[in-house]
Amino acid sequence: MKSPRDNWPEPIVRVQSLSDSGISTIPTKYVKPLNERPSLSKFSDVNIPTIDLEGSSNCEEISEACRDWGFFQVVNHGVPRELMDEARQVWREFFHQPMDVKQSYGNTPKTYEGYGSRLGVEKGAILDWSDYYFLHYLPGYLKDHNKWPALPLSLRKVMEEYSKQVVNFGGRLMKIFSKNLGLKEDVLQNAFGGEDIGACLRVNFYPKCPQPDLTLGLSPHSDPGGMTILLPDHHVAGLQVRRNNAHWITVKPASHAFIVNIGDQIQILSNAIYKSVEHRVMVNSAEERISLAFFYNPKSDLMIEPVKELLTTHNVSPLYPPRTFDHYRLYIRTKGPQGKSQLGESNKLNPQHDKM
Repeated sequence: MKSPRDNWPEPIVRVQSLSDSGISTIPTKYVKPLNERPSLSKFSDVNIPTIDLEGSSNCEEISEACRDWGFFQVVNHGVPRELMDEARQVWREFFHQPMDVKQSYGNTPKTYEGYGSRLGVEKGAILDWSDYYFLHYLPGYLKDHNKWPALPLSLRKVMEEYSKQVVNFGGRLMKIFSKNLGLKEDVLQNAFGGEDIGACLRVNFYPKCPQPDLTLGLSPHSDPGGMTILLPDHHVAGLQVRRNNAHWITVKPASHAFIVNIGDQIQILSNAIYKSVEHRVMVNSAEERISLAFFYNPKSDLMIEPVKELLTTHNVSPLYPPRTFDHYRLYIRTKGPQGKSQLGESNKLNPQHDKM
């Protein structure tokens, strides 16, 4: 697959500007086909598991959530509540800066870094009702504070501390994931590159939408990286998780919890013992919504493949060929979010996997 192009295929329209203009009908390029339009969950009493990281049974609960749901919420995770609130607030303030301030950080599909309004470079694609900001934190040579917003004035300092804390939290989870697979606690982390990992942030801004029943804030997809640590909007729900490849469950965020989901790279390393699950985002007509998705990823040029010790222990064959994360994520950067197609689902879940 070719590398993403240097420019977007069509002029970029900021969704926030459309929303603020007072339109009553959304442009056709945001209208999803009938079978892809959102619907309220029929399972309103169901939620993803909530796990207390200080609880005595947290390892077992995380193991079950990774195998069964691919998603869970974590409370008592060690990241200060005040810092979480500050992180949300500085980004909300950024998205309400004048448009010329935001436009100065406009991104391209080459790296996606900066202020953006679309994923994928296919001309004529149906777009999602959202804007975002993407930035790098690790490796250090990719981090450039000049590409982080200068306003509000506290943003860079807040996000530096927030990112440090979330990376530490991610490292704790990686040890638990590894031990729950019957491996030494450093196996998955070492497969990611040890301390030389990738870490980046996408801040999602979902403006009010006059016809929320026709579109989505983010189309169904699984995350191509290792693990996502999401700081959701604490007032407005919108994230939906696909349950058993059938039903959509609306996530009800717990207070000051992180929502954690397994990404494709951990599904590959675990040979599909852990599940990377499709999710999407609904929008609404009454309130805007913001969330911070922090991606904890492998070093981009390392070969990622099922852990050999797991294959030997369970006497199974690998379900995925070796690939670097660099090669893998080209798919979503080129095509945009398209379910789990980048994982090659047709190659997984052969009968022998049921023995694992």
